[in-house]
Amino acid sequence: MTNMRTGLGALAVAAAVTAGGIGTAAAATHANGHGKSHSHAGAPCSTQQAQVDRAQAKLDALTAKFAAAKTKVKTDKRELAASKGSEKAQAKKALAFAKDKKQDVAKDKKAQVQRLAKATARLERCLAGIPTPTTTPSESATQAPTETPTESASASETPSESAIA
Repeated sequence: MTNMRTGLGALAVAAAVTAGGIGTAAAATHANGHGKSHSHAGAPCSTQQAQVDRAQAKLDALTAKFAAAKTKVKTDKRELAASKGSEKAQAKKALAFAKDKKQDVAKDKKAQVQRLAKATARLERCLAGIPTPTTTPSESATQAPTETPTESASASETPSESAIA
């Protein structure tokens, strides 16, 4: 009975999240006229700000998902302690699955924290006016020709060649 309530609760949450996500995506597509969300105003750092906003929204969603997974592990532990007989084996499997799910969500959350930190750093660099560390072909390191031979060139000459020159 408890498993049925948990399953129905998870289904209701998934339906609410899915419906909310579709509504948000449809609103963004409709407001912009197409699927991409470009800022045509040309505001400085708008791309970086959008990246930070998306990363923060994803982190918030993963934080909620992690809290739900943590709660699921706690309830499964209680159910395992209260179960007897054949229900105990089923409760152990459910607990192991919930722990794995929690671990996966924790790993995803940790990665998203790093993504948010990098996006925030890019935004701060943009706001400070520091260019991003990308190289263009004109900025690549080139060696200017020198009039004197380098070590490798003089080492390859034989003594008789250097006497001729």
